[in-house]
Parts: sequence; C-alpha cells; structure tokens
Amino acid sequence: MSLDDLPSSVRPISVEEADRSVRRVDRPSSYRDKVTRAEELRLQLADEIVRGGLKPGTALDETDIARRFGVSRTPVREALRQLVASGLVEARAHRGAVVAQPSIERLTGMFEAMAELEALCAGLAAERMAPAERHRLEAVHEELRLLSYAGNPERFHEVNERFHNAIYAGSQNGYIAEITLATRVRVQPFRRAQFRNLGRLAKSHAEHDRVVVAILRGDRTGAAAAMRAHIELVRDEYELYAVSV
Repeated sequence: MSLDDLPSSVRPISVEEADRSVRRVDRPSSYRDKVTRAEELRLQLADEIVRGGLKPGTALDETDIARRFGVSRTPVREALRQLVASGLVEARAHRGAVVAQPSIERLTGMFEAMAELEALCAGLAAERMAPAERHRLEAVHEELRLLSYAGNPERFHEVNERFHNAIYAGSQNGYIAEITLATRVRVQPFRRAQFRNLGRLAKSHAEHDRVVVAILRGDRTGAAAAMRAHIELVRDEYELYAVSV
C-alpha cells in the first residue's frame, strides 16, 4: 500500500505551509540565528572528515578554522564540541582538537540508540498526531519524493531533517523528542554521508513511505518497525559509503 491508497480526512496543505508550520523540536526559534553558523561549520567539517579530506590525527586549530571560514572562534568552538560528541574529533590535552576515527563499537551503539528512539517517536506519532500534523508530514514527504528525482543530496538532507522533526513533534512527548534529536546530532554526519550513494535518495523515500503509511493508519507497531528498519538501512548505507571513499 502507498500513500495514494489512503483516504484524506482534512484539507491538504501545501509544502510551503508545511515548511512554515512543522514545529521545530531541535531548538527555540529565538536561538536559531545564534547557532546556525556553528551548525554549518559542523556539517562542513564533518563532510571533510567523512570524505577523508581531513585524516585521523590532523590537528584542528580554532584560529586557523575561524580564519578559513571568516568567522569568530565562538562558532568554531561549538562546532568542534559537537564533532567530539559524534566521535569524529577528539579533544587531547596540550594538543587541542584532532580528527578522530570513531570505533565500530561506538558507531554501532549510536545507530542502535537512534533506531530505537526514532521507532519510539514514530509509534507514538501514529497514535497521537493530529489530522493537520499528518497532512504536514504528507507534504514534506511529497517534497522529498520530488527531490529524490533531482539528485541533490544536500537539499534532500535538509528536507529529510524536517521530515524526522515532524515525527518527533508528532510523538507529543517533548522529552523523548529532545533526547532523540540530541542523538541525531551525533549520528548526523554519518546519516548525511550515505545520501551520496547512488540511488540512495529514492530508496530513502521508499523507506519513509512505509513509515508514513503506518502513521496515517494509526498503526503504532507498524510505524515503529518501519522506522527501525529505515535507520538500520541508513547504517548499512553509511558503511557502503565509508568503504568507497
């Protein structure tokens, strides 16, 4: 069954309305401008590390990075702190930050936690999402369908985060949403990298479709199982990417 087979109970809203309306659970809007640059730096540095542009053991000097990107040291410091949490950077005494290589055990642990937390959010969302929230989720899902044909992994990643945010918010449990997002921030560099695999965007959308169908049917068990399987496949896709670079 696909989304097309499901009945609609309220007026569909546009993708633009969904983009404005999906409640962000990752940070208060008043804080957004302050952290945006740090987030951008984190993603840029994480991409370079995951792609092998910055090798393990490479020193990451805050002043040099700030000069390179034309920013102050404050967002650089915050970006490095978040990369330490991901295991991509290690803080060493007397050496500052250096590029690290997360162990298989750490990656396995992060992805296992991510799969269970996202499954929990999806299951709760199946039971608790209001009709308007369900239509917002459908709208973002449709946007991802169109982007899956465009072949732009960076843009797909951005909208993918909105998709997952909508499910976290739909769980109607702010504490679980907060924990889930904190874990996603740590796993994010690896999730982002796997979108570069050939054909991955279309596969990701198909996996999302199973999650959305279950949520719209109010199937808590099915939504949780579909989301857990999705994150497990994300982990597999990252491993395929890692051996290719």
